[in-house]
Amino acid sequence: MRFSRKDLANIIVPLIIEQTLAVTIGMADSVMVSSAGEAAISGVSLVDTVNLLLVYLFSALSAGGAVIISQFVGKDDKYLALKAAKQLVWVVFLTAMAITVVAVAFRKPLLSLIFGSIEKDVMDNALIYFLFTALSYPFLGVYNACAAIFRSMGNSKTSMYSSVVMNLINIGGNAILIMGFGMGAAGAAIATLFSRVIGAGIMLLLLHNKNNIIYLEKMFDYKPDIGIIKNVCAIGIPNGLESGMFQFGKVLTQSVISTFGTVQIAANAVGNTLASFQYTPGIAIGLAMVTIVGQCVGAGEKKQAKYYTAILLGIAFAMLFVVSAVLCIFADPIIGFFGLSAESSAVAKQLIFSHSLFACLMHPFAFAIANSFRAASDVKYPLIMSTFSMWVFRVGFSYLLGIYFNLGVLGVWLAMYCDWIFRGTLNIIRFVRGTWLTKYKYE
Repeated sequence: MRFSRKDLANIIVPLIIEQTLAVTIGMADSVMVSSAGEAAISGVSLVDTVNLLLVYLFSALSAGGAVIISQFVGKDDKYLALKAAKQLVWVVFLTAMAITVVAVAFRKPLLSLIFGSIEKDVMDNALIYFLFTALSYPFLGVYNACAAIFRSMGNSKTSMYSSVVMNLINIGGNAILIMGFGMGAAGAAIATLFSRVIGAGIMLLLLHNKNNIIYLEKMFDYKPDIGIIKNVCAIGIPNGLESGMFQFGKVLTQSVISTFGTVQIAANAVGNTLASFQYTPGIAIGLAMVTIVGQCVGAGEKKQAKYYTAILLGIAFAMLFVVSAVLCIFADPIIGFFGLSAESSAVAKQLIFSHSLFACLMHPFAFAIANSFRAASDVKYPLIMSTFSMWVFRVGFSYLLGIYFNLGVLGVWLAMYCDWIFRGTLNIIRFVRGTWLTKYKYE
């Protein structure tokens, strides 16, 4: 077998730690911003939905590059792997810069268009938070590209250590700017910006070490390689469209939630923050699939690609059960950390319990497994399937259940579960049939 148990552990464990730490950035922001009132935490929550939409447009390119580099590593083609790494960093950086310019220049009309007429104090907090987080996109893009390159060669520890540094900087910045200077949403955004600047700098520096299997050199001597960029984009663009469409759907559902008032907006924000910990195992396993399955496919070991996908899914479910059990058992004290009103806390608890049930039934099938498809160059199917599911279930049912049937934010979350069930069912069928293993084009 291409990967031993030790190899799998060396890839997966750092990814789990890194993703858990990444979630704590959002949680630290939410907990600390909550001291500035529900308007501040509501503004941060609304903008974070938009941020994810914009960030996914270039972070998906990193995933596309990771697939290509992993396949080159599997084929033992170091020359092309090195070229692909440099192209990836520049493509993601330039894309992120373009998004930043648009986001900063049009942040007020964008937020007004998406969320409509929301309370003034919520909008004021959203605008200032959006400004500084938008400035961090290029740095986050470079960080993601470098992390993807390290993971492509089976090294997930480096990005984990960098994530530790970023978290410490972010939490320290929150403590100083929010708790010390009372800067609220602005303080949270500035701390996040600074942590991402430092994180990108560290990753670039480490990736220039020629002792790595894949490394960067002469970064400012850059000439676009259309062939490699085309290969990266062949996976990255469908992946980006899928992720962007998915996040756009979440933005639309967030606009529905924004009409339910501050109580439900705040409950939704806390629910999303806690649910992020449940997503962490699936995200970590999904990233591991890109490296492991990508290398297997590049080496022509398609049976091993299917075998490792099944093993990784089992691990994802096991970890999800543990996290969900902890959240449900300690729901009251955990939600209490956010300082919500009694009404908001009750709604947040309801969301977490329902989310735990459906996540443990279907979430890894709905999302993590799709990374194995992409690692095998099967990118059109996830795009088409997820786009249909998002519009019909996540968006359409949100309006139906949330507004028409007057279920409020719970109705929006129920629509999300319907989306998972549809995706997961089709993904299981495709995995079993093995259709996804017929799409690799670089042999």
